[in-house]
Amino acid sequence: MGKIQPCARTMYLPKFALAALGLIWGTNFLFMKWASVSLSATQIVFLRVLCGFVPVLLFALAKRALRWQQLRHIHHFAVMSLLATVIYYYAFAKGSGLLPSGVAGMLSGAIPLVSALCTWALLRHEQPTSRMLAGIAFGLAGVVLIAQPWRVSVAGVSLTGVAYMLLGCVSVGCSFVYARRYLSGLDMSPLALCTWQIGIALAIISALTDFGVIGRVADDPRTLVGTVLGLGVCGTGIAYVIYYYIVGQLGALTAASVTYIPPVVALMIGAGFAGEPVRPVEIVAACCIVCGVYLLQRRPSAAGERPSRS
Repeated sequence: MGKIQPCARTMYLPKFALAALGLIWGTNFLFMKWASVSLSATQIVFLRVLCGFVPVLLFALAKRALRWQQLRHIHHFAVMSLLATVIYYYAFAKGSGLLPSGVAGMLSGAIPLVSALCTWALLRHEQPTSRMLAGIAFGLAGVVLIAQPWRVSVAGVSLTGVAYMLLGCVSVGCSFVYARRYLSGLDMSPLALCTWQIGIALAIISALTDFGVIGRVADDPRTLVGTVLGLGVCGTGIAYVIYYYIVGQLGALTAASVTYIPPVVALMIGAGFAGEPVRPVEIVAACCIVCGVYLLQRRPSAAGERPSRS
């Protein structure tokens, strides 16, 4: 019996971590919505990055992942800090302030779809398969159903908010392409890259933030807890640590499946805790995005698929 328990723990702990990560990221949109009432987008990003950097730095130091010689790649770290942290977080903070948190969360589910488009646009040797093109079509249909541009004159969903969310998706999507082209061959752990990336992002966003009224975050305990603990410590710091643990235990492909969870969690959290209405069209849109991500991430069949030549 003594040998069964460790095996069971090894089997279920990574899956529990996967669910926990999806839950953490799914709640971020409600926290950003709350914070947007008192703080600007740059202030939200500053507090999130600051509070997220501390646990990541401590974990990297404990793992002895950092080396001063790694700073010879500081130009790559700076680009990644802009694409995968500063612009990404800023755009999501702006979008979440203009949209219901559930809608913002559903739009974040388009990250794998936009990432695929960025990959094909910038790495032209990678050809899409027919299944991938179908996934893109489903995902874009979901985005259109959420944005509903035909309702712009009747108080529909904010197109500006949708645009900010898509900007965040494009930014992080381009970061994946940049990392694949310039960082994949470096002898450096993902944890080290992440630590340098967030540290430089903290320096950049510090230079852009107005600290004069940032103390307003303490006026509302809900906003304070949501920003510092929800977005910072959990949504950035602990989430990165959990993500790298999942990659190490289950592999990158399985870890990528976490993208299915946040849109559903955000929709449920928004309806349950913020009283946001959930209309049938939004449920259909969420299903389209999830189906699109599934088609993009599904392994090719044994017979293989020919890349589309269209």
